[in-house]
Amino acid sequence: MKTTPQNLQVLYEDNHLIAINKRAGDIVQGDKTGDIPLSEIVKEYLVKKYNKPGDAYLGVVHRLDRPTTGIVLFAKTSKALPRLNAAFATKEEVCKRYWALVEKKTIPAEGTLTHFLVRNTSQNKSYAYQTEKPQSQKAVLTYKVLATLTHYLLVEINLLTGRHHQIRAQFAALGCPLKGDLKYGAKRSNPDGSICLHARTLELLHPIKKEPLSITAPLPESFNNLLKKIISDLL
Repeated sequence: MKTTPQNLQVLYEDNHLIAINKRAGDIVQGDKTGDIPLSEIVKEYLVKKYNKPGDAYLGVVHRLDRPTTGIVLFAKTSKALPRLNAAFATKEEVCKRYWALVEKKTIPAEGTLTHFLVRNTSQNKSYAYQTEKPQSQKAVLTYKVLATLTHYLLVEINLLTGRHHQIRAQFAALGCPLKGDLKYGAKRSNPDGSICLHARTLELLHPIKKEPLSITAPLPESFNNLLKKIISDLL
């Protein structure tokens, strides 16, 4: 289902911020496809909600890959945007945790993954290496296995760096690509075209109020269908 102002799932909103639960297939910002981006849909939602006579201000703070779901945060004021940009760049006051379903393989219950990623722009893909390569960027994340399913592992991931397709490339390098992620070696696609990567929680210091803010995004059906009978306590 395409996102519209009418079915937009707002997770949090105040005078300065709005957080959306992004659906698979949505693009956060306009690209060469010409598809309507989530940023424009949120603007239309704000114009209608507050009866604004003109365009609504909205600043894009960060992005998610098109097939990824979960929390996307936008700034509603020019005062909040630069502060959020700085916080996300340094990661000192921002913690983003992702949930992913990866193909089952024997890996430690928790750990740190460190790779060097080389981006291939023509393929829109990143390749992960154990050692530094020309034009590579260091990529680091920590993970914890939350549950073991019949064919998949549910893992929680904390990104310590923000690289192109980082989670997808690093877990593919382990031999356990994300469910539905054909680009990185999954055996089959998901019916809705998604990959099982979900921006689950976002914790940050509010840029204006300077108070801790925690946002959690409900899981999409691509997760729930596998998880609801097994780990309902986690949902």
